[in-house]
Amino acid sequence: MIDFTNCRVVPGRAYNGANGSKIAVEYNGEVYMLKFPPSGEKKPTELSYTNSCISEHIASSIFNLIGIRAQETLLGTYTVKAKTKIVCACKDFTVDGKRLFDFCAIKNTIIDSDSNGSGTELEDIMDTIERQKYVAPHILREHFWDVFVTDALLGNFDRHNGNWGFLYDDSRCEAEIAPIYDCGSCLLPQADDKIMQRILLNEEELYARIYQFPTSAIKQNNRKINYWDFMSKAENEDCNKALIRIVQRLDIGKIENLIDTTLYISDLQKEFYKMYLRKRFELIIRPAYERAKLKSKNN
Repeated sequence: MIDFTNCRVVPGRAYNGANGSKIAVEYNGEVYMLKFPPSGEKKPTELSYTNSCISEHIASSIFNLIGIRAQETLLGTYTVKAKTKIVCACKDFTVDGKRLFDFCAIKNTIIDSDSNGSGTELEDIMDTIERQKYVAPHILREHFWDVFVTDALLGNFDRHNGNWGFLYDDSRCEAEIAPIYDCGSCLLPQADDKIMQRILLNEEELYARIYQFPTSAIKQNNRKINYWDFMSKAENEDCNKALIRIVQRLDIGKIENLIDTTLYISDLQKEFYKMYLRKRFELIIRPAYERAKLKSKNN
C-alpha cells in the first residue's frame, strides 16, 4: 500500500478537470498527478462520485491490458485535515517536454467547420479526424473506434473532446496519440455500496444500466449514442472493425484477476465490478462482435 501524504509536491504543474482536486507529486523519482475524489458535500450520496479514483485506476489498467496505451496509474492514500482518502496517482506523460493538445483544441483548428471544438456530433468528429494534420487519419480513426468500443465495455459516459488527444514534441515537430487518460466516469463511479448491492440482486436494475444508460458522450443526430443500440445495428464499418480487433485482444479472465488483486476495494466492489464488466461484455460487446464478424464475412 502507498501513502502519498509526505511526497514532495512538484511546483509549477497544474491540471484541468471538473471532478476533484489534483496536485503533482514526486514518487519514486517520477512525477504523478494525484486525483482526489470529489467531496460530495453538495451532492446526494447516489451522485457522490466517491469511486471515481477507483474507476480511473481500473479502467486505465483495462485499456493497457487490451493493448490500448493508457496512463500508468497507482492507487494509494493521502491524508488531508486528519481524513485519509483513496487517491489515484496518474503518471505525468508530459514531463519530457511534450505538450498535450486535447481533441477539442484540434477541432478548433478546422476554421471552416460548422461546430466548435467541444461539439461531440459523430459526423463532425469524423470530419475533423480526416482533416487534422497531426496524425495519419486512418490511424487516428482506428484509435477513436478502439476507444469507443472499450468505453462501451467500461460504461464510460464522459469521453468528450477534452479528455483525449495528442502529444506534440516541439524539438522534433512530431505528434503522437496521447495515452488514454481521464477514465473516472467508467464503471458507475456514482454507485455506493447500497446501489451496488441493489444492482447485484436485481436484474432490472442491472439491465437498465446496460441497455439504457450510461450512454456515450458522442452524439448522433444531436442525441447521445446508446452503446447497445448503436453497435447492435452493425451499421458503422469502422466500429465493426474495431469490435473485431478489441474482442480478439480482450481476456475477461485477466480483467477479473486485475480486479481481484486491486488494493483498497472491498469484496462487494470486486464482485460488482466483475459482474458489471462480464454482463456488459456478454450483452453488448459479444453479440455486436458476432454481427460485425458475420457482416464482414458476407461483405
